[in-house]
Amino acid sequence: MSRVQVIEIFFAIGWAAFWIYWLVAAFSMKRSHITWSRELRIRAVIVVLVILLTRQGAFQNGSLNSSPWRAGLGLVLFALGLGFAIWARRHIGRNWGTPMSKKDEPELVTSGPYRLVRHPIYSGILLAGVGSAVALSWKWMIPVVLAGIYFIYSATVEERYLIEQFPDTYPTYRRSTKMLVPFIF
Repeated sequence: MSRVQVIEIFFAIGWAAFWIYWLVAAFSMKRSHITWSRELRIRAVIVVLVILLTRQGAFQNGSLNSSPWRAGLGLVLFALGLGFAIWARRHIGRNWGTPMSKKDEPELVTSGPYRLVRHPIYSGILLAGVGSAVALSWKWMIPVVLAGIYFIYSATVEERYLIEQFPDTYPTYRRSTKMLVPFIF
């Protein structure tokens, strides 16, 4: 088995383990009311696009990265990104939910990774995606960009709900913390 194949397997197992953890952790959420709307349709369109691109072979052409330094840098970014997303998910605890859900007993979490950015789960997933692209193939930036577009949209929707739920505290938190990238955006 070549080094490139080992790296591919590592990323496949890493992403699979992350999403399995994510599904299992979803069972610990607080009770919420979901408003089905445009957000769900946008999410479905992005998933369909990625599936279509994958089925058309957009990510398979044998041009995988073979540079050890790129693979190493990608692995570091991948691990940091998933670690940051998991830290954020664990820190928010039962308050986690989709942007279209309204919790029965909402709490505003502004500590831990939420001190650095307002949406650290999105930030971590995007960083892990960039790490995957750096280590494997630049073509993986296509789903990262699609996810980034969705995450910015989703964060905007989520923030509307948060302003409604926390009109006295959320605007101040929003002004003092960047959306996805600490000190930048």
